[in-house]
Amino acid sequence: MAQVAALYRFPVKGFTQESVDELVIQEDGRVRGDRAFAFRFANGLEPREREGMRVWAKSKGLTRMEFPSLARLRLRLDTEAERIRIDGPDGPLVEADLSPAGREQLAEAVTAFLRGSEDGDQLARPGRLPLTLLGEVAQSEFQDSARGYVSMHGRGSLAALGEALGREISDHRFRSNIAVDGLAPWEEIGELSGVRIGEVEFVAEKPIGRCLNTHANPETGVRDAEVLSTLTRVFGQPQPTFGHFLLPRAGGGTIRVGDTVELL
Repeated sequence: MAQVAALYRFPVKGFTQESVDELVIQEDGRVRGDRAFAFRFANGLEPREREGMRVWAKSKGLTRMEFPSLARLRLRLDTEAERIRIDGPDGPLVEADLSPAGREQLAEAVTAFLRGSEDGDQLARPGRLPLTLLGEVAQSEFQDSARGYVSMHGRGSLAALGEALGREISDHRFRSNIAVDGLAPWEEIGELSGVRIGEVEFVAEKPIGRCLNTHANPETGVRDAEVLSTLTRVFGQPQPTFGHFLLPRAGGGTIRVGDTVELL
């Protein structure tokens, strides 16, 4: 029997995951508190409109792909108190609320960290400073896709990929919301109409196309695994995919670690 092995959310785009016991799926199909915030460049403070949705250009804010040193920071969001804490390699970096003054404090601390890292030159490019922390807990609008999805992968696929690469691969490399035990390798990217997880039924929208960000070690930011070519060469995928995007069929709900997972 397949079941939820782990749940993750990523409160600030580009930063580390939080491991949680449950995820609240909002009526808009997004995970509450997931990619809800982003540190945006000075030239990226306004979204574009596309098909009635707000689109935030990925290239105009902090991302792990361009700033791999972000992997060394650990971030926690307290959704009730609306506070963010960031720890660096040597201990606490900053903790502040989400008031204008608190957001400025968070942005200044992240700026100082990046200036002292190997990514400092990237941050100094024209149009990037000062950083501004945008977002609200309930909006979750900084996903790569403007529509916003819940993402899921099977640990059987993770183990198969790790075996092909000759190294252990963690959930965190793929930044999914849901990791599932008990599925055969690649079963979750097959021909699905839906997925039922606990009390919530999802439409299986599409397998997740992957990018070079998956080559980076989630703990260090160093590129240490040829994920994309392994997916296509070893597993015969036309395009590198890993995991599946989901949307709830009707309304939202709560999913929990240990919930039964049924592929439909």
